[in-house]
Amino acid sequence: MLNQDLLQQLIKTSSEPKLIEKAFEIANDAHKGQKRFSGEDYIQHPLRVAQTLNEFKLDPKTIAAGILHDVPEDTSVSLKEVEKNFGKEIAFLVDGVSKLGKLRYPKTGLEIPSIKKEPQKSIDLKVENLRKLFFAMSEDLRVVLIKLADRLDNMKTLNFVPKEKQKRIALETLEIFAPLANRLGMGEMKGTLEDMAFPYLYPEEFKWLIENVKERYEEREKYLKMVQPILIKILKEEGITSINVHQRAKHYWSLYQKLLEHDMDFEKNYDLIALRIIVDDVETCYKTLGIIHKHWKPFLGRIKDYIALPKPNGYQSLHTTVFCIDGKITEFQIRTSKMHTEAEEGICAHWARKEEIAFKTQRRKFAWVQQLRNWQKEVSGTKEFLKGLKFDFFKNRIFVFTPKGDVIDLPEGASSVDFAYVVHSEIGDKCAGAKVNGKMVPLSQPLKNGDMVEIIVGKSKKPSQKWLEFTKTNLARSNIKKWLKKESMTSH
Repeated sequence: MLNQDLLQQLIKTSSEPKLIEKAFEIANDAHKGQKRFSGEDYIQHPLRVAQTLNEFKLDPKTIAAGILHDVPEDTSVSLKEVEKNFGKEIAFLVDGVSKLGKLRYPKTGLEIPSIKKEPQKSIDLKVENLRKLFFAMSEDLRVVLIKLADRLDNMKTLNFVPKEKQKRIALETLEIFAPLANRLGMGEMKGTLEDMAFPYLYPEEFKWLIENVKERYEEREKYLKMVQPILIKILKEEGITSINVHQRAKHYWSLYQKLLEHDMDFEKNYDLIALRIIVDDVETCYKTLGIIHKHWKPFLGRIKDYIALPKPNGYQSLHTTVFCIDGKITEFQIRTSKMHTEAEEGICAHWARKEEIAFKTQRRKFAWVQQLRNWQKEVSGTKEFLKGLKFDFFKNRIFVFTPKGDVIDLPEGASSVDFAYVVHSEIGDKCAGAKVNGKMVPLSQPLKNGDMVEIIVGKSKKPSQKWLEFTKTNLARSNIKKWLKKESMTSH
């Protein structure tokens, strides 16, 4: 789409068209003569970023900041001039995005981690910029949403970028931006970013997957097209008439990760393509699940209720895998339209529903952002900050439960002591033992997805130096160190 077409679309759909027009005029003038690697006028990029933010149904100030996001960094127009023309709020957003723009992997000595292992953050990022990242996030999550829209457009044009830069940008995308989207509940953005980075980082593996999956996707699509009308007929006969059923294909990167877990055996991946059922309300979700199980035998251990127990990023849905027509193992996902929008768009869905929610109140839902911000104030050395960041933010997450059924989000490999400190620092300090799924376990035992954890508190119990050998979260480690330091000072 050309400049004017994009601009007219943004103006037409905005509640503050004059603001959008003014932002474009200043950005267009500032970027005049600048070109992208693709040869197109630079202004096309910020306009596409603004278009993505518009699709997220974000407010006019965020969209204006999207148009202006590269102005102070790449042109002679300063941040002070942006503030003079647009006020403090837009200037704050633009400044936040500029700071995040400095968050880059080094140009030299870049090593692409083995695909068979979880990508390691071995590269020494500029830690101060990471601090700015979390500060900007916890102050106003719109900064991150602009940056994600910016990265999405940059990935779409990555083929024009010099080869030596491609790998760095792709690795940042896979290791920083995709996990960010995931933690904000933006499932579609996460999957898209991962899939875009995949061929640049692991071209051979990507090529192999595409060659091997094409036929299986087609075969699965054909089978589910046959299942779809039969399913709709069964549901209608049971009185469920307001339904939307469609296919959901697994993202390539996610599929490859699953294949690695299952010795590259496609037959063990039952959700290559799933049928997604969207109904009116929560009651109908459970009724639909019951009907499916009445007609087709469920696969034990593969029924997940994320409605009663949502993931910490807000994801809600019922998942079940059944022995469907001809005994073929098939996955169904059942949710309401509101849940579906939130699963795809995450935090953006709140504004899509036109609710008057103050942006800063979103911090309550995404409490991990605030925890990171609080913690980064405490740690003294930048090495400790980076080490904690590697574990707590980028590592794969597990979801465990308190005896009351609350969901606790932890990094993979976390122990009951990590769990205890997340619940409350006093419970961590007095942690005497732990029951996992009703059985006593060593405090050092790593927790697994879905575990129910109960902490046994001892009044005279104290943190132990040994805990530092197996705790994974910065929260636990900083509390243990604080207590041990206090203890050593009082004993002298």
